[in-house]
Amino acid sequence: MSEQAIRKSKLIYWSSGIVSICGIIFEVLFGALGSYILGDGVKQYTLTISLFLTGMGIGASLSERVMKNLIITFIWIEFGVAIIGGFSSFTMFGITAFAPDGTDAFYLYLITFLVGALTGVELPILIRKANEIGVTLNKSTARVLFSDYAGGLVGGLLFVFLLRPQFGMVKSAFLVGCVNLIVALIVLWLFRKEIRSFLLHAIVGGAIGILLIAGLFFGEEMAFTFEQKLYHDPIIHMEESNYQKIILTHDQGDTRLYLDGSLQFSSADEYRYHEVLIHPAMGFAKSHENILILGGGDGIAAKEILKYKDVGKITLVDLDPAVIELAKTNRQLLKLNEGSLSNDKVEVLNRDAFQFLEGSDEWYDAIIVDLPDPNNESLNKLYTKEFYSLIRNHLKPDGTAMIQSTSPVFATEVYWTISKTVESTGLHVKNLHVDVPSFGNWGFVMASRKEIHLDKIEIPVSTRFLTTDMLLSLTDFGKDEDNEIINADGNMVELQPNTLIDPNLIQLYENAWKNY
Repeated sequence: MSEQAIRKSKLIYWSSGIVSICGIIFEVLFGALGSYILGDGVKQYTLTISLFLTGMGIGASLSERVMKNLIITFIWIEFGVAIIGGFSSFTMFGITAFAPDGTDAFYLYLITFLVGALTGVELPILIRKANEIGVTLNKSTARVLFSDYAGGLVGGLLFVFLLRPQFGMVKSAFLVGCVNLIVALIVLWLFRKEIRSFLLHAIVGGAIGILLIAGLFFGEEMAFTFEQKLYHDPIIHMEESNYQKIILTHDQGDTRLYLDGSLQFSSADEYRYHEVLIHPAMGFAKSHENILILGGGDGIAAKEILKYKDVGKITLVDLDPAVIELAKTNRQLLKLNEGSLSNDKVEVLNRDAFQFLEGSDEWYDAIIVDLPDPNNESLNKLYTKEFYSLIRNHLKPDGTAMIQSTSPVFATEVYWTISKTVESTGLHVKNLHVDVPSFGNWGFVMASRKEIHLDKIEIPVSTRFLTTDMLLSLTDFGKDEDNEIINADGNMVELQPNTLIDPNLIQLYENAWKNY
C-alpha cells in the first residue's frame, strides 16, 4: 500500500475506536438519564442497553445496502449521531418539564435505538472502506473490531470517572457530540479528493458545530430552567456527585433536599419525621455511649441525638461526601442541623453502609437507619434480611434500631415487607407511623433483641412534636394501612422477607409508587 493509503487506513482504525468510545458513553448516558428521570436504575439500564444493542444489530444489517459513497455515508451518520446524541439530555429535560406523562420515556427509548442503529451502520462501513483501500478483509475486520471493543472500555471509564461527575449529563452529551463531529470533519478533510460537493458537506458540519458549541456553553443553563419546572420551589443548589444528583430548593422559609429527584425532607415539617426516627430508639436504649447513624448525611438526625448530653460517640456512615460537604457548608442546612456534623462527638465516614457493618467489630446502643427508599438494586441491598442481620449483630443486648420504612399508606406491601424482613432476623419489632405533610403518612420499624414496651419509654429532651404520652398512638394503623393486605381476588397476601437472592421489594416498591 502507498503511504497515503496507510495513513487513511490508520485514520479508519482511530475513527472506529473514537466512534465506539462515543457510542458507549451515549449508551450509559441514556441509562443514567432514565434512572434519574424515570426511576428504577436497573430497569432503565437494562432497557437502554438492550435497545442500543438491538439498534446496532439492525444498523449493521442495513449497512450492506450501502453500495457506494462509503465515506460520505459515514460522515453523514456521524453528523446524525452528533446532533441527536448531543441534544439528547437537553431535549430529555425539556420533554420531562413540558410534555405529557410517558413522552419522556418514549423519547429516551427512541433516541437510544436511533443512536445504536447509526453506530451499528458505521462499523461495517469502516471495515469495507479499509478493505477498499487495500487492507485484507481479515486484517480490516480484526483491527476495526479491536478498536471498537477497546473503545467501549475507554468510553465507560470516561463517563464514570470524568464526564458525569465533572460535566453533568447535559454538557457531557454536547461534548461527546462535538467529538463525533470532529471525527466526521477530519475524515471529510482527509478524503476530500474523493468527495463531491466537499464545501457543502463542510458547511453542514460547521452549522452542526455551531449548534453543539452553543449547547455546550448555554444548554445547561437552559436545561436548568426546564428542570426548575419539576420542582415547586426555586433551586438554590444543584450538583452531580459521583453517586447521585443533589438538588436543594428554598422558598418562603421552606428548604427541601432532593436526591435523584426524590424528596428527602422539607424544613417545614422535618422535625415530625426526625423526632419519631430518633427519640423512641434513644428513649428505649439503656445507654447512649455509642450511636450509629446509617445515612443521615444532612446532619439533622445527628442534631436530634446530640440533645442527649450523655451521648459518648456518634458514627455517621453516608456514602456520598458531596452531601456531607453540603450539610457542613450550606447556610440553610446549617440552620437545620445546627452544625452537628462538625461536633467533636460526631465521626463521619463516607462508606457503603453494608460494607461498613461487614467490616466493623463495634457494638452500638442505638442504630438509626436513615437511608433513601429502596427504589433500585444498590439501595435494595440495604433493605434485605442480610443487612438487617448485620444490624442485629452490631446491637448491644439492651440496644435498639430504628429504620425508616417508607409509607404504609402509599406503599403498604413495601412497609410490611420491610417489617417482616427485620423480624425474620430474630429481632423483636414495633411498628410506628406519623403524618409528615410534605411526605404524607410515613412508617418506621423499631427493632431490638428484647421485647419493646413503648409505654415504658420516656422522652426527656425538648421536641417540637413528639411527646411521651403520644408514643403508643403511633402504633395504631388504619384498616387500609395494616398488615392484613387483601389482593384483587379477595385473598390475604402472604408477604415474604426481602433477600439478596430474592429482591422482591424493588417490584413491590415500583408498583406501589407508580401512580404517585
